[in-house]
Amino acid sequence: MRSAMFGSSLEATTTDRFALQNDKMLRVHLDGEVLARQGSMVAYQGEMTFAHQGSGGVQKFLKKAFTGEGVPLMKVSGRGDLFLADDASEVHVVTLEGDSITVSGRNVLAFDTSLQWDIRRVEGASMMAGGLFNTVFTGVGQLAITSFGPPVILNVDQPTYADAQSAIAWSSTLQTAAKSSMSAGALVGRGSGEALQIAFSGQGFVIVQASEGPRVVQQNG
Repeated sequence: MRSAMFGSSLEATTTDRFALQNDKMLRVHLDGEVLARQGSMVAYQGEMTFAHQGSGGVQKFLKKAFTGEGVPLMKVSGRGDLFLADDASEVHVVTLEGDSITVSGRNVLAFDTSLQWDIRRVEGASMMAGGLFNTVFTGVGQLAITSFGPPVILNVDQPTYADAQSAIAWSSTLQTAAKSSMSAGALVGRGSGEALQIAFSGQGFVIVQASEGPRVVQQNG
C-alpha cells in the first residue's frame, strides 16, 4: 500500500515529554500524570486511566463558579503516548523555567502537574465582561496552548491593545486593564455593540490569535 500520507503523517519519534505530532496535535510521552482538557484525547498507546480533575481546592472552585473561567480538566495517568487535540486548532508548547504566563482558559490544552495555576481577573473589567478572567501558570514544567489560526507575538514596548477574544496568552509581568468603547462596537471585534479590548503595559509579550475563535452558528427552531 502506498500513500504520501505514510511519509508525512507518521507518529513522532522524539522522546520529549510534550511534542507536536503536527501543528494541530500534541503527543505527550507519558510516564506518570498530566492534566488535559476534558474531551481532548484523540488516541493513546499504552496503559492509561482517565479521571475527572477537581478544581484544585475550595478557593479555585469558588473562583471557577463565580467567574465561569477555568478549564474542564481530566487527569491522565499511566505510561505510553497520549495524543491530544482541540477542534483542529493549532497547538503550541511553552516551557516554563520558574517563570509565569497568563493564558485564556479556553486556550489551555494540557499542562504538567508540577505547574501551579490560579484564576485572575483583568483589572478594570466589569463582572459582566466575559472572557476577562484568565489562568496564571507558574513554576517549572510544560504547557500546551491552542490558537485558532496562526498567532502573532507582540512585543509590548508601547501601549498595546488586543481584542478580548483574540488575546490568548501574555507575560504575567504585564499590567492589564479593560478598555471599552460603545461607539466603536460596530466597527471592531464581532460588532456586538461594544468594543472590548485588553490594554497591556510594561515589559513583556502578548500572543494574539488570528481570529476571535470559531463562530457559533445560531439555529432557529
